[in-house]
Amino acid sequence: MSAVTQAASMPIIAVTGATGKIGGMVVDLLRARGLSPRLLVRDASRAPQWADDVAVAEYGDRPAVRAALEGVDALLMVSAAESEDRLEQHRAFIAEAAAAGVRHVVYTSFLAASPRATFTLSRTHWHTEQALRDSGMAFTFLRDSFYADFFIELAAEGAITGPAGQGRVAAVARDDVAACAAAVLLDLASGKGDHAGAAYDLTGPEAFTMAQAAQIISEVTGRPVTYHEETVEEAYASRAHYGAADWEVEAWVSTYTAIASGELSAVSDDVERLTGRQPLSLADVLRQRSGSR
Repeated sequence: MSAVTQAASMPIIAVTGATGKIGGMVVDLLRARGLSPRLLVRDASRAPQWADDVAVAEYGDRPAVRAALEGVDALLMVSAAESEDRLEQHRAFIAEAAAAGVRHVVYTSFLAASPRATFTLSRTHWHTEQALRDSGMAFTFLRDSFYADFFIELAAEGAITGPAGQGRVAAVARDDVAACAAAVLLDLASGKGDHAGAAYDLTGPEAFTMAQAAQIISEVTGRPVTYHEETVEEAYASRAHYGAADWEVEAWVSTYTAIASGELSAVSDDVERLTGRQPLSLADVLRQRSGSR
């Protein structure tokens, strides 16, 4: 079989959010393995210069989504940016993906997604999962925990502040989420495994409290970081000056109360199962950022 014939016979893989953090990393990993995915972006000017298959489509733009996904076999659906109407965007996107003939959707969901989850945005993920179950397309859910990178960003000003109590979270590195997504897509492209109906819990190797997170960040960076525990009432009051919408403030506060509840404390081996390597710890991510080992 010639290289041209072989390339033509490969399934078409599409990646949404291809200029974002997770989507961009997945694209790089796929290209390193010889795949050239279709990049779905909101702004064509941000697409990399090497890209020769770029489609512009926002999740809620049904005609654009339908056109962008024509001929696509497998799709990485990175959840849309947080917004009050994110679920409506997701449902519109899923409907058009099914209409375009997409066979398999890999969706970045959230750990312990539930209609009654403490973390309010996790409820949107659960309803998105249900829309995919009802779509007729094959699906795979990557239920990632909070990103370890996120807690590093929270500590940028020297403190992690919120009502997390002594709850623990098995935070996962963005790199590991991208590696898992790429592994699933590569399996789908090669026909080695279909992953249909699977839900993978993507966590780091350990669950830590916010006090422990502050300690780890302090030890690795040499920069003092503390955990300041708030009550729920204090958390809402301390965030009021941002003038954000109620749904957004509730999401911020429930980030911490979800940790306090214990819903995010489970440690899974799914990252290792999918990638063949141990997941990165919070300390690993910090060292990786600093360029040290």
